[in-house]
Amino acid sequence: MARSAHFPPLMKVLIAVIWPFLQLMTKRDRQGNENLPQTGGFVIAANHLSYVDPFVLSHWKVDNKISPRFLIKDTLFSLPVGGWMLKMVHQIPVYRGTKDATKALEAAIQAVRDGGVITIYPEGTMTRDPGAWPMSGRTGAVRIAHAAQVPLIPVAQWGPQDILWPYRKGFHWFPRKTMHIRVGEAIDLSDLGEAPSEEQLRAVTERLMDKITELQAEIRGESPTTPRIDVHTLNKPKTHYESQED
Repeated sequence: MARSAHFPPLMKVLIAVIWPFLQLMTKRDRQGNENLPQTGGFVIAANHLSYVDPFVLSHWKVDNKISPRFLIKDTLFSLPVGGWMLKMVHQIPVYRGTKDATKALEAAIQAVRDGGVITIYPEGTMTRDPGAWPMSGRTGAVRIAHAAQVPLIPVAQWGPQDILWPYRKGFHWFPRKTMHIRVGEAIDLSDLGEAPSEEQLRAVTERLMDKITELQAEIRGESPTTPRIDVHTLNKPKTHYESQED
């Protein structure tokens, strides 16, 4: 049975404004949509390339009758208008490093148990890899999918960085860029058992990031040539353009 769309009222307004713009300003290459579950809730885990890519992912999700719903850092919810909009379209705040950190996990678990679809950036931030390859991931996506007993779907994207490179200013819409999306098969969580250890969660998260990297390599026709950056050791962002300037 095909998935049916359920969009909050404000989301419908945003779609009416943003969808035609992206339809006009980008080209699209999307493969693997057959791996998206047609019923029930699930978790999408994607690499994070640019401030643009949440809109690209949302464009793709709307076309697949999925209401865009992300885990987003809590500070954005304090913005005067933007924060109100995020709440109205049912985004989930992430309180990293605080006593409320578990609230995001609990809300996300309940959302997918109720049949919703949420998107998580396992890296927790835009990539700082000089070649824009995925970094290592945090365990939240695996925890949520395992706790809710729903599929964990890896998604790789490539193209948004051509419009706006990570941590840089200045949009480059022309000539029109192709937004590539690859959807992989659900990640196997069967070896986690009922009460997985931190080591097991990290191992499956590594498996997830391996798959996202593999999907991105398929798009790009090349493979990473340097070790994966560990998100737990990040300092100041270091990007391709900054590397060229050193």
